[in-house]
Amino acid sequence: MNLTITPPQEIADELQVIDAFLNITMSEDIEEAVSRGNDLAAHIARSGKLLADAKYHLNEKMKDDIFKVLEKTAKQAGATATAINGIVKSLCKDEQYLVDFAERTNRSATHQLEWARTIISKAKAEMALAGYNRT
Repeated sequence: MNLTITPPQEIADELQVIDAFLNITMSEDIEEAVSRGNDLAAHIARSGKLLADAKYHLNEKMKDDIFKVLEKTAKQAGATATAINGIVKSLCKDEQYLVDFAERTNRSATHQLEWARTIISKAKAEMALAGYNRT
């Protein structure tokens, strides 16, 4: 499989751009909801890819560091599995942060898309009621 994996710094940069978009409060204007919904759908897709890429980097780092840590701890008697896991996690804190940031961004965009759908549904219902009352 030959996929293009986004480098960690580019993941962080893109997530910051998406996060800035997600921090804009949407009005209840139907045109804005439709436009924002389109943008959110694209952000959901991209943040999902960035999440997968961040998990790839985390897994690579853990794989590399696990062997180094296990070799060191094997030489040191008395290290528990819990202690080893704690060491490995601390060595991968930056990669784990990217995974967490990507998950949060993806979830936030998904929730905001649901909100946009709600606004659009509300507008449709109001239009239907207004049309019903005229006849």
